[in-house]
Amino acid sequence: MTGRFMCEQWKIMQVVENAPRPLPTRSGIPDPQAGEIQLVMHAAALNFADLLMIKGTYQETPPLPFVPGIEGAGEVRAVGAGVTHLKPGDRVAVFAQGTLAEAGNFEAARCTKIPDGMSYADAAAFQIAYGTSHLALTARGKLKRGETLVVLGAAGGVGLTAVEIGAALGARVIAVARGEERLAAVRNAGAEIAIDSDSCPDLKAALRELGGVDVVYDPVGDAPGLAAFGALRQQGRFLVIGFAGGKPPALPLNHALVKNIEIHGFYWGAYAKLDPALMRDSLSQLFEMHQTGALKPHLGAVLPLERLSEGYDLLENRRSIGKVVITI
Repeated sequence: MTGRFMCEQWKIMQVVENAPRPLPTRSGIPDPQAGEIQLVMHAAALNFADLLMIKGTYQETPPLPFVPGIEGAGEVRAVGAGVTHLKPGDRVAVFAQGTLAEAGNFEAARCTKIPDGMSYADAAAFQIAYGTSHLALTARGKLKRGETLVVLGAAGGVGLTAVEIGAALGARVIAVARGEERLAAVRNAGAEIAIDSDSCPDLKAALRELGGVDVVYDPVGDAPGLAAFGALRQQGRFLVIGFAGGKPPALPLNHALVKNIEIHGFYWGAYAKLDPALMRDSLSQLFEMHQTGALKPHLGAVLPLERLSEGYDLLENRRSIGKVVITI
């Protein structure tokens, strides 16, 4: 299967052509340059950032035309000059533009070896979601054992990982999600308390009744973000992860002043340049946690490439619990 994608504003036109295996030969793609590796892709995960790129509103939208996908997993087919830590045959996860393709060249620095027991689908869905939650909660949120963490959009791709990592760090986790199926998923991920947003008319009051919170993990924004902010205790931390609700929350900065609240914007991808060593260390810790069984990725849907549009629909309408993965 080979795919050609053209992105224009908010629409995706996918042209798919059936072709027999094996995958295209190396002659069909340039050799990797110095510092690059060539990957045969096996899986790619979808992210909300993909939708923003298609609309042209993401902070790092590439010029048209571009190949979608910013994380995936595959097998090393060739290595460029200067690459010594990877070799052909290695199984790796990659965080880079263009993973929704059968093969591609990527910076070796953006690739991480994956454990033998980890599937390509799990590895494809692992980096951004778990990486975001781990660095946000540890490096920015300074979450401590025994503190209370509230996770908004807790059944989403990053939300579930925040619940799981928060619980692993010893926090008391309050998860906010919609519907019994999602509530069951967040409890299974380690949430001590699960709040159904559909049947909670006043989230701020509900969180205050539970004693308030020390850290807010907010990938939703809008009214839920504002409500959770209002339940922060003195010296609380508010983590701005994203705006799946449509717009940023209108946070009252006077309250931040009076209560000594810290507001942290967090964009995981920026750490590839800001502090690559910190990013690599975080990912290494996460893959070790996966090997010990402390982390168990929840895949909401695993679909073949020809059903890519269905995967984007699941993501856009927030109908998936956990990550959406495309197999290639």
